[in-house]
Amino acid sequence: MTVVIGFEGSANKIGVGIIRDGEVLSNPRRTYITPPGQGFLPGDTAKHHRSVILTVLQEALDEAGLKAADIDCVAYTKGPGMGAPLVTVAIVARTVAQLWGKPLLGVNHCIGHIEMGRLITNAQNPTVLYVSGGNTQVIAYSEHRYRIFGETIDIAVGNCLDRFARVIKISNDPSPGYNIEQMAKKGTEYIELPYTVKGMDVSFSGILSYIEDAAHKLLSTGQCTPEDLCFSLQETLFAMLVEITERAMAHCGSQEVMIVGGVGCNCFYAHFSVLQFCQHLSMHFFAGNLRLQEMMGVMCKERSARLFATDERFCIDNGAMIAQAGWEMFRSGYVTELSDSWITQRYRTDEVEVTWRD
Repeated sequence: MTVVIGFEGSANKIGVGIIRDGEVLSNPRRTYITPPGQGFLPGDTAKHHRSVILTVLQEALDEAGLKAADIDCVAYTKGPGMGAPLVTVAIVARTVAQLWGKPLLGVNHCIGHIEMGRLITNAQNPTVLYVSGGNTQVIAYSEHRYRIFGETIDIAVGNCLDRFARVIKISNDPSPGYNIEQMAKKGTEYIELPYTVKGMDVSFSGILSYIEDAAHKLLSTGQCTPEDLCFSLQETLFAMLVEITERAMAHCGSQEVMIVGGVGCNCFYAHFSVLQFCQHLSMHFFAGNLRLQEMMGVMCKERSARLFATDERFCIDNGAMIAQAGWEMFRSGYVTELSDSWITQRYRTDEVEVTWRD
């Protein structure tokens, strides 16, 4: 049995997870949360990660009931992500690998999300919508690569939501996207916003600029409420994502969709009525951003397709997803030499040869 420990810290989450042949043995993490109206800076985020990573590592070992001798491989996030936090995690992973005498493995963060999603949902060959603070991609597997069929040409959808949250001073606890979703549920008036889909790609910077300029005027004159703005932004962004996902499905002849990444699971607790809705759509539901999943579920129902998603334990950045991707890679012969164990903020999903899939 192969046991892999994974270190993740590409953004404001620091996590350490342990996987043993498809079983999640432990997956503790910490989140760096800033005051309302502020984002998280790379240096401050790295400082947070340094202050807690050894504690999280010990928690992971204790929860799994394992010792260093039980670990077969040490995996870490090579990229993409924020430079300073990535370096912090890479240094700890390299040190642990050398102290324990274990092989080291650099993992693509995006592929970590995909492999964790495949493990948890049992999706066979889905079209993947990967949505997070730093990434927005529609992905499908073909000929030993995860091919990017569409993506954002500027900022990621999560970044768009986060920056809007700063404009109207929405709390960052537990996350801006989660709080936007809760406010959107109370919105009653749809404000028309720019809708920018260019072939298979999307653009969010124009929407963000428009709503940033319009927000204070609309709110100060009473033309709408903050809840209306949250509702309008969320509906517009998610409609764009559903459109490009459906187009990729049609191109690939796919009957499965899997949503991964933090934006896909902003909602920590599912409402029973939505659970019933998802069961009606034959959706494999594990909680997540209910509106995005609801909209994607309607599209899937119309195409007689199946929708898969994971809950906040596995779709938000975590160590187990790096361990799972590392497990797949290690078993297929991948190892990262110490001299090659750098990090890169720009590490595309389709750069990795996926030797562990048929």
